[in-house]
Amino acid sequence: MTIKVYITIDTEEDQWGNYVASEATVHNVKKISMLQQLFDRYGAIPTYLVNYPVVMNEDARSIIKGIYDDGRCGIGMHCHPWNTPPIREELSNYNSMLCNLPDDLVYEKLRSLHQVLVDHWGVAPVCFRAGRWGFGENVARSIHELGYKIDTSITPFTDWAEYDGPDFSDALIGQYRFNPEAILTVNPRGDLLEVPPTVGFLQTGFKRCAWLRKKIAKGRFSKFRLLGILEKLGLLNLRWLSPELCSGSEMVRLSNSLLENGCRHLNMSFHSTSIAPGLSPFVRTENDLIRFLYDIELFLQFAHGKGFESVSIDKALDA
Repeated sequence: MTIKVYITIDTEEDQWGNYVASEATVHNVKKISMLQQLFDRYGAIPTYLVNYPVVMNEDARSIIKGIYDDGRCGIGMHCHPWNTPPIREELSNYNSMLCNLPDDLVYEKLRSLHQVLVDHWGVAPVCFRAGRWGFGENVARSIHELGYKIDTSITPFTDWAEYDGPDFSDALIGQYRFNPEAILTVNPRGDLLEVPPTVGFLQTGFKRCAWLRKKIAKGRFSKFRLLGILEKLGLLNLRWLSPELCSGSEMVRLSNSLLENGCRHLNMSFHSTSIAPGLSPFVRTENDLIRFLYDIELFLQFAHGKGFESVSIDKALDA
């Protein structure tokens, strides 16, 4: 069976972590042409998950739509509730998680964003990611109602409760179908397909690793100290397939570990702000950007050399 490689990029405004309703700029999108050249060298097809400020910016539209029209990328929807109309909620950390908003407001925001995507881009996407990973049953119901087929918001082994978000610590690492009423429950005839970002352990035996990490997190001892010790000893290393959080060699090692654990897809994820130094906490300088692009290329070389198939995430429906 061919291994599918997805590259999902949260394509968004420059103002990292600033939950304001207006004054959003999208200068980072100008760097996407440079990034796309790297993907093109390896025949990699990214999916740009665009949010409201990007959709509404004519220059940003022109850049991404041009790549899309050439068949070199896919387009999906990405929602930051604090800058997606209607904005009736108080702007706060809690309300920055889309799943925490009232059901009717969630639907109105997603319908608004979907409509401008169709109107301004002439594209009706089928894939979605919630900003800050704020996905829940109410969000799932809304995207299903709007005709979406794929979500890529559920991050395995991760509990976002510290940030007022959902708990995905028991989520699966592989693709699965589900119904909006139960987003973590496999239903082979489910209305939606989950294609989770690739998150896993460098060690084999994911179930054992996940059990141990969860036990430590709920224990009486300092979880950060104990997890730090196990990390340094190389006994429990949780990693994301992301150049923001992993080196290129770690992404290759993680990929091999995932495949050994039965996963048949790899989903690299990062933010468009990370290709513009100084806009995200992951890439602060030009030297950081060189390292960031080098790490992406190491993974692309690995995937290309293995004969993996790089496709836009909507192609997951063909599997």
